[in-house]
Amino acid sequence: MSVLADLEPGSVFHYFEEITKIPHGSGNVRQISDYLKRFAEERGLACVQDGLCNIMIVKDAAAGYEEKEPIILQGHMDMVAVSAPGVKTDMTRDPLRLQIDGGRIRAEGTSLGGDDGIAVAYALALLDAKDIPHPRLEVVLTVDEETGMQGAKEIDLSALRGRRLINLDQEEEGVIITSCAGGARVDVSIPLRREEAVLQDVRKLTVQVSGLLGGHSGMEIDKGRGNANCLLGRILKGLSDQFAARLVSMRGGLADNAIPREAEAEILVDITNTEAALNYVAEQEREIREELGDGDPGLSVRCAAADEADGRTACCDASSSGRAAACLCALPNGVTAMSRELAGLVETSLNLGIVSTEQDRLLLSYAVRSSVDGEREALCRRMEETAAAFGAKATVRNSYPGWAYRKDSPLRDSVARIYEKMYGRKPVLEAIHAGVECGILAAKIPGLDCVSIGPDMSDVHTAQESLDIASVQRTWEFLCAILAAG
Repeated sequence: MSVLADLEPGSVFHYFEEITKIPHGSGNVRQISDYLKRFAEERGLACVQDGLCNIMIVKDAAAGYEEKEPIILQGHMDMVAVSAPGVKTDMTRDPLRLQIDGGRIRAEGTSLGGDDGIAVAYALALLDAKDIPHPRLEVVLTVDEETGMQGAKEIDLSALRGRRLINLDQEEEGVIITSCAGGARVDVSIPLRREEAVLQDVRKLTVQVSGLLGGHSGMEIDKGRGNANCLLGRILKGLSDQFAARLVSMRGGLADNAIPREAEAEILVDITNTEAALNYVAEQEREIREELGDGDPGLSVRCAAADEADGRTACCDASSSGRAAACLCALPNGVTAMSRELAGLVETSLNLGIVSTEQDRLLLSYAVRSSVDGEREALCRRMEETAAAFGAKATVRNSYPGWAYRKDSPLRDSVARIYEKMYGRKPVLEAIHAGVECGILAAKIPGLDCVSIGPDMSDVHTAQESLDIASVQRTWEFLCAILAAG
């Protein structure tokens, strides 16, 4: 039974619901890519599916629009697939469970994938329509945008005729994005030395940070929200310094481009220090709660002692445990620079999105962003040097350029005029700290003129993600008006 059947525009919500039935987290895009390919073939549309599963679909111009310049419509088919604590949905296999909550759409217990499933839905509705005027449409749907934009980096656009591109990966209606940050991923591997401890001499403690708001590591990085991985690292360093705590395991976060809401570690402390360690963690919760204030009011820090008192357990020695916690705390996180050109715009930031332990190492995964490529590179070098000082190794991968503001943009001017005519007010023209693929694609097509638009979404990259129904319809009408103007 369809959940969205009664919503308008019907074709857009039909395809959005169809997409949510197909698992399409980053790195798991074969099914959705094959679905898009079949869609095109069933309608006799020219389609190319490359080796990475990127899709390009072309629809000829409507009658009377044959002489108009083509328009490229672009979005990405992958989503950040995350679940709320305790939710059993397997996002590599299970469909999403959609809900209508007032005027918004959510997925029960998981992220929704409005970022960027709504772009795919808009594109399919346009490709399927027979009564919407438009120039030649060249639809480009990339893979793995959320994990480094690898699809956009590798796609071959040489067959496209268009030199105007509308990116549909914006999350605020009425705001036309005109430039964005570039980025990179940085993985840090911190060596650990394992040993065994006798449980009669030590007590195992579980320390958990939870209840944080989390959010998009670009759009929410400056909102004062706590990073569970960093906060837990801070607590572990104090436990190591004061009680020679030994690390057993640590895990936190689900995606490097999402601010982590939860993190958990198991440690060992000398049995005589158990009560003092529990009191230390309680004091840390009070301090951190005061620091976060109203920016992240739901913080919870819990520390519990295990019951077992016999046998042995594997752990890291005190030296490597302390070094790992110190390295985690020494590495930067959050906003590192604000723009000198645009007031209020974050220039450079990074987010420790994922932490995990393996047998002989602690792994950290960061998303780095900057609107200045040189600053991004400098921050990555700083991370490499900081890690090296602790005997760790930082590896930079998936770097991509920013999308520079274009002073002369006929497309931007036209889209802004259409918006003002439709709604009686000027749109906001804005640079953002999040990344979209326009910069990468513009490097492949000389003279490419880009804008980015989209409907209202909130809490993307989290299990609280939602999509505004009325905004989807208004943005659809706006997009159709842009195409009708040729």
